[in-house]
Amino acid sequence: MRELDIADCINETCPWSGKPVKADSLTEYKGQVVGFCNPGCRDQFDSAIQHFEAALQGQSATNT
Repeated sequence: MRELDIADCINETCPWSGKPVKADSLTEYKGQVVGFCNPGCRDQFDSAIQHFEAALQGQSATNT
């Protein structure tokens, strides 16, 4: 995984809290760097995305 840079971040405020993003709380989603106010919010986002993508894959499997 590449090192993420806050200069590449597409948002200035945390999607969960609305607080300013921090350099130690970045993740990559669909090729974009997304920032959060703390690692807990980042991890919450990553977990939600994993659950969502797993649900989509399960839905695809039942539709084939």
